[in-house]
Amino acid sequence: MAHRTLITAAELQALQRSNQPLLLLDCGFDLADPGAGERAYAEGHLPGAHYVHLERELSAPAVRDAQGRFPGRHPLPAREALAALLGRLGLHPDMQAVAYDAQGGMFAARAWWLLRWLGHDAVAVLDGGRQAWVEAGGALDTAVPARDAAAPAYPAGTATMPTLQAGELLAQLGRLRVLDARAPERWRGDVEPLDAVAGHIPGALNRFFKLNLQPDGRFKTAEALRAELAPLLAGGEAARLVQQCGSGVTACHNVLAFEHAGLGVTPLYSGSWSEWCSDPARPVARS
Repeated sequence: MAHRTLITAAELQALQRSNQPLLLLDCGFDLADPGAGERAYAEGHLPGAHYVHLERELSAPAVRDAQGRFPGRHPLPAREALAALLGRLGLHPDMQAVAYDAQGGMFAARAWWLLRWLGHDAVAVLDGGRQAWVEAGGALDTAVPARDAAAPAYPAGTATMPTLQAGELLAQLGRLRVLDARAPERWRGDVEPLDAVAGHIPGALNRFFKLNLQPDGRFKTAEALRAELAPLLAGGEAARLVQQCGSGVTACHNVLAFEHAGLGVTPLYSGSWSEWCSDPARPVARS
């Protein structure tokens, strides 16, 4: 049975013992120190895991287009570029993929979302990440697996993860519910350490992504998440709740939590606050 949301360390170890083909993605990162994840990977990672860099591989360049529009700090990569990367890493449509980090799934959820967006169904986040793996007796390795530069691109399928663009969201403000995954003080506009403008999209509710986790860094149970998240739908469909954050990364954590809770697939505004606030014509709220 494919794992589609979360996988425990024990379940991953069982898959390894069965010799099932696996693709492991180490997604560790630090927004304040973009090289930290690679250094941690070099010190020790799950055996066979490939390191994927948030800004070089899981995002497109954050540059303004010919009209001067800013796409946000971590724009989605081109699907063709992502398919080529995953082909080099050896991913096949019938293979289980597992993403992990040491930051509570903050960056692994982005990789999970991207693979699902590309049409790969069997992908999960390692619950509890690197720490859970070590606590379960899992070994760490320093060997770097080879990438096959001549491998064909992954055969991308239909994008199963819905997205929304800034213009679409602006046109539907008041008709869609928006959920902001940033810390409460950033949502309120008290502080803004990363973007030029403080505040939030008018009408956006706040659900800090770390609320999806237990104190040990593992996700809350599906039942607990359902009890907390279902009221945010206000009786509506998941398709009408738009997830956003600062740059489209931690919002994926909330997308994952909603799906793990059995509440459906919620669309992602990938440009998120960093794109929204870059245009002074878009409204800003503070609370």
